[in-house]
Amino acid sequence: MKSVPLKAFSRSQVQRAEVTKLRASGRVPATIYGRQAKPQNLEINAKEIGDLIHHSVSENLLVDLSVENDARSKRLALVKEIQHHPVDGKVLHVDFHEVAENEKVTVQVPLETVGEAAGVKNGGGVLEHILFKLKVRCLPKNLPEQIIVDVAHLEIGKAIHLGEIKAPEGVEIMGDKHISVIAVAAPRAEEEVVATEAKGAADVEMTKEKKEGEEGAAPTKAGEKAPAKGDAKAAAAGADKKAEAKPDAKAEKKK
Repeated sequence: MKSVPLKAFSRSQVQRAEVTKLRASGRVPATIYGRQAKPQNLEINAKEIGDLIHHSVSENLLVDLSVENDARSKRLALVKEIQHHPVDGKVLHVDFHEVAENEKVTVQVPLETVGEAAGVKNGGGVLEHILFKLKVRCLPKNLPEQIIVDVAHLEIGKAIHLGEIKAPEGVEIMGDKHISVIAVAAPRAEEEVVATEAKGAADVEMTKEKKEGEEGAAPTKAGEKAPAKGDAKAAAAGADKKAEAKPDAKAEKKK
């Protein structure tokens, strides 16, 4: 990544009211950190930093920071974090991280795709971004603004893993190489049909089991326990024998 020049000034205003006035004057409060020196409060021109961000692919910026009236006037720094206003998007604060030209840095870099996935084009699948940024390690001069991945070959159910992404020269991509980064999922409608069919089959099975359990059950009075199948047969046989043994009352009277 090529460094861009940016002018900065030492800042003494730290109170909220003072910082508000600073922003109203067209300046943005900033802070620079680094291993070689203590953190220092700075201020930069709002339009200059806004233009740099606007013309950059991402907010990963490498700047040659010129600090006016400072003992260390020239510093190479990475834009570490930018705070934006939640409504109008204006820059509210910038954090810089001072780096050395010969020292490797670790940065999150945006991931972009090119091409139309075959599974999306021909099968109506859905392209899913599992990771939107990749962690890379390299020298400041080799830092990419973004990493581009071609997804044209991706079919439904297939994915691109971290280890399959080719890093730019001098750049190391950090992380588990088996992690899925981009994938093509089946169409939403198809997923819903499969889920509905599976639920319907489960409901039918439950209804069938319930009916089988209710077959042969005799009605019972409230509070009584339904007799088991064996007990019911025995009771019926006993009742028949009792009826055979009992003499007919009318026949006895005639005799």
